[in-house]
Amino acid sequence: MDLRWQPNPPVPEPWSFPGAGAGPTIPGWLEERLFDQRIVMVRGPLHSHAATGIAAALLTLDAAGPEPVQLHVACDGGDLNAAHAITDVIDAMAAPVHAVVTSEAGGAVLAVLAAAQRRSAYRHARFKLVEPRAAGVTGTADAVAAAAGQHLRELEELVLRLVETTGQTRSRIEDDLSAGRVLNAQEAKDYGLIDDVIAGKS
Repeated sequence: MDLRWQPNPPVPEPWSFPGAGAGPTIPGWLEERLFDQRIVMVRGPLHSHAATGIAAALLTLDAAGPEPVQLHVACDGGDLNAAHAITDVIDAMAAPVHAVVTSEAGGAVLAVLAAAQRRSAYRHARFKLVEPRAAGVTGTADAVAAAAGQHLRELEELVLRLVETTGQTRSRIEDDLSAGRVLNAQEAKDYGLIDDVIAGKS
């Protein structure tokens, strides 16, 4: 083994189970504690790698028993296709999923939030209604057009899920996504995005 000093050692890709995303890796002992408490984290930009870990954690807990699973959300966006991969798992689960927004939720992750059977947030959490961007696609004109069509279909699913969850009109959801509207926790409750605001101890 070469023990000489390396000026730029390779940095492992962040990975956390349950959940994954950018930022420091959660210590193994904490991962185990969270998983034992049936808690799955959605943190950092949501991408396909993170969605795979989150989906695996949800499926494992669903198979382990019918008790509710807590989904702790601290994510301001990501890939819409990755978000739909998680919502498909939530929709198929027998165990109910309770989402808790711990700091922020926005963009594509709003689809994951809306899929949960119960939704709450800490009082300083923030919500950003913003239209998820399409992933960059290169290639032939047909390939680009096909990718654009797929993105529009996925965006349509997000809008319809938010309409169903919040009770807002489709036109209002679309306008707010286009404008990038930001809500605090109480405003998100009034809007219909969440059911409860978690208050501090009095």
